[in-house]
Amino acid sequence: MVSALFDPVFGADRVAARLDDASWVAALVAVEVALVRAAAEHGVVPTADAERIEAVAAGLRVDPAALGRAAVEGGNPVIPLVRMLRAAAGEAGASVHPGATSQDVMDTAAVLLVGWAGEVVLDDLRGAADAAAALAQEHRDTPMIARTLGQQALPTTFGLVAAGWCTGVDRARARLAEVVGALPVQLGGAAGTLAALHPHGPAVAASLARALRLADAAPWHTERTRIGELAGALAVAAGACAKPATDVVLLAGTELGEVSEAAPGDSSSMPHKRNPIAAVTARAAARRAPGLAAVLLAAADHEHQRAAGPWHAEWQTLDELLRAAGGAAARLRTSLEGLQVHPERMAANLALPPVGAAAPGHAGELVDRLLAERVR
Repeated sequence: MVSALFDPVFGADRVAARLDDASWVAALVAVEVALVRAAAEHGVVPTADAERIEAVAAGLRVDPAALGRAAVEGGNPVIPLVRMLRAAAGEAGASVHPGATSQDVMDTAAVLLVGWAGEVVLDDLRGAADAAAALAQEHRDTPMIARTLGQQALPTTFGLVAAGWCTGVDRARARLAEVVGALPVQLGGAAGTLAALHPHGPAVAASLARALRLADAAPWHTERTRIGELAGALAVAAGACAKPATDVVLLAGTELGEVSEAAPGDSSSMPHKRNPIAAVTARAAARRAPGLAAVLLAAADHEHQRAAGPWHAEWQTLDELLRAAGGAAARLRTSLEGLQVHPERMAANLALPPVGAAAPGHAGELVDRLLAERVR
């Protein structure tokens, strides 16, 4: 759930602001208005009714808590929201929610919210990747020891390490952008056949997609591969952030001291400590993502033409997964944008036996190649 206490700690405050109850209500209302407009475009409902409903919706004041209580009976907030809109629209109320079922509005609103929150997540992923790329360029030839299985291995450069961070975050960002951009509108009616809108069903759905700037698609009520792909892309993005965050935590350890954060955290009992807290909390946020993704994947078995439970399990889980991945990206960005590199400590650790000062191979060339191949 959205938390004023913990969201800032774990970097989710910017994402959470686009996923709160007010945002859900705004998305639901936006879908209902766009739907009646699309229906009017094809003569399903009178244009005057659509205009009246749009005007009423613009001034509608919805208390999310009251809507939630009213949603208990039907199991989703669309049912009481439709009642509110119909009552407020008077004679035009009969044109509210034309040809749709509750899942059409909930799914389409969820897609809108993913887009709104996804803008923040993608921005922070790009910021983190750009920060890693800047570190790679600056330290292309800064030698350090590579470590395998926790032990000193052979020389590398910090530039190559940072270029690897950049590559992972870039790839995850590109995949997430692809998945989010392909999420479509949902409009199928009671049984996914668009029967109530016949013969205009597909045309109304296409108009709805254009109005909301979403992809158009045939109804996908119980075909949830898109949600699974989104869950995977968000979890992978969180994992891509966890990798550099883990390296920063390790490299900032007292015994290594090869990097430090610009604004390290302190300790309530040990004033000498300078904790890499942005990287620490990036790791913490990322750790939640695989479990949340697993819930969405486990809920993919929607039965028949309307799921009894698996669909309902998606709503809050998807919110939380967006916040986990977004928080990991935001905190990693903070860590890397202010990361201080200590070449003298890298040189000292590199000089430890038995490796000594061997050359770092083709590290510099590999930095150039990875940065040239960045996914834009």
